[in-house]
Amino acid sequence: MTQTHLFDVETLPVGPWRNGGGDTREIACAGPAGPGGGDPADFGWRASIATIAADGPFSPFPGVDRTITLLAGDGVRLIADGGGATGAAPLDHRLDRAAVPFAFSGDRTLRARLLGDGGAVRVLNIMTRRGRWTADVRRVDAPVPLPAGHAGVLYLLSGRGTHGGPGPALRPGRGLWWTSGAADGTAPLEPGSVALWADIRPV
Repeated sequence: MTQTHLFDVETLPVGPWRNGGGDTREIACAGPAGPGGGDPADFGWRASIATIAADGPFSPFPGVDRTITLLAGDGVRLIADGGGATGAAPLDHRLDRAAVPFAFSGDRTLRARLLGDGGAVRVLNIMTRRGRWTADVRRVDAPVPLPAGHAGVLYLLSGRGTHGGPGPALRPGRGLWWTSGAADGTAPLEPGSVALWADIRPV
């Protein structure tokens, strides 16, 4: 069966952003050789919970695809100029609906502006190295299959869930992550529960 790892967002290590605009709580970071393998800057995929506390730039991640999902707060407006090295069109996106993922290229340099009263927001951040991994992030309300050969993250938004191992039951703010497994498994959610599932699969 796929081996899962339990996490609680409130006990994850916290690292401040270099520009002072927020902080990051890392869930998992898988290098080319698997979790903890290789150069951390050359990760295969990475999952984290970020707090955006002030207006300011997002650091670019060339060669990386990103998906962020609002978890708490009024939201944030993401803005990028057009043209430049990527030749991309201008971007102006309001991330103001909880549990609705937004995917974009990490090659782009984005600016973030807090919405509403300007209070801090919290987002789930999934990053995959283009050409190695790709991610599909979605809202789920039923037991989640863990496909063989896929990695992933499950973050509980409401309700409860079980994870088939030692430790406390899943509740909002807790979740699971796993690397590619040798056999299919299932991360069950109790009826009425809602979670975010990032299915991370090799290219």
